Amino acid sequence: MFRKMVRIKQQIPEDQCIELLKHEKRGVLSVLGDDDYPYGMPINHFYNDEDGKIYFHSGKIGHKVDAIMKHDKASFCVYDQGYRKNEEWALNIQSVIVFGRIEMIEDMETIYEISRRLSYKFTDDESYIEHEIQNAGPRTLMFALVPEYMTGKLVKEA
Repeated sequence: MFRKMVRIKQQIPEDQCIELLKHEKRGVLSVLGDDDYPYGMPINHFYNDEDGKIYFHSGKIGHKVDAIMKHDKASFCVYDQGYRKNEEWALNIQSVIVFGRIEMIEDMETIYEISRRLSYKFTDDESYIEHEIQNAGPRTLMFALVPEYMTGKLVKEA
C-alpha cells in the first residue's frame, strides 16, 4: 500500500525517526482540503512514546478541522535544522514522513495532559502553562495522527 523509499541508502532507522518526532518542535501536517486540494500547514506536535501517536491541538473551527472531519487520512513531515560536514556548504538534513489516520480526542483530562506535555517543548514555566490550559483548554480541539507507515531519510543538499 505504501511505497518503499527509492534511495534506500539514505534511509534512517525507525528509532532516529522517532527521535526527530520527539525533539523537533514543528512539522507540516497535510490533509485533503477544499475541493480535494492538498492542504499543508505548519503545526507544533507532541509525539507520545506511550502510544506511538502524534498529537496536535487546534481551535475548534477552520479549514484544517473541516478537512479532517471530511477525510481522516493525513501525512506529517518533520525535518531538522541540518548540519554541515567538514565545513562543506551543503546541509545534511534528516526528515521523517508519517502516514496515518486522524482520530479526535474527546476526553478533557487527556486534552489537558497532552497540552501540558506539548507545552514543555517550548517552556518549563509551569504557571504559564497552567494559566494557558485553564483559559484556552475548554476551547481546544485535540487530535492524534495514528501512524500506519513511517519513513525517514538523511539527504545532503547538493
